[in-house]
Amino acid sequence: MARLQQTWWQGNKYLLNALILVLPCIYIYQALNPTFPELWQEHTVGEFKIAPMPLNMEQPYSHHNEYVKDFFLAFNQGEISNIRQAYLNIGPYPLPLTELAKGDEGIMHGTNHGQHAHAIAPSSISKDDKLWITIQTWQGEELIQHWAIPNQLIP
Repeated sequence: MARLQQTWWQGNKYLLNALILVLPCIYIYQALNPTFPELWQEHTVGEFKIAPMPLNMEQPYSHHNEYVKDFFLAFNQGEISNIRQAYLNIGPYPLPLTELAKGDEGIMHGTNHGQHAHAIAPSSISKDDKLWITIQTWQGEELIQHWAIPNQLIP
């Protein structure tokens, strides 16, 4: 039996299907071409030269009931295998290793080319806060360094 009148659905279902096929291409392109903020200034921490970079310029987010901010750390000098443990936190002072080692937030992990960390942070970053890195070597030496937080991250 032939349809005498064309409904809206009959006339537009192919356009809707085409849209559904095109949308994943847009998202794949965005996923394959991410944009990141600039690396921060490189600082020397013992034998290491480290330049951190936030993965975005947004405020910290809640992750397992703690606020964290994601960072990439470029190690431009030094042997990463000499690090026993290393942590990142944002605040007015560095957290002690005994407190940092209690959980898995803030610990650095990755490869020789770069490390990643979910830096422990307050819910909102203030102008008094700094980015702190705490490194413990296999010899038990504790190395601490900090970076000033850029104004773009302070609400």
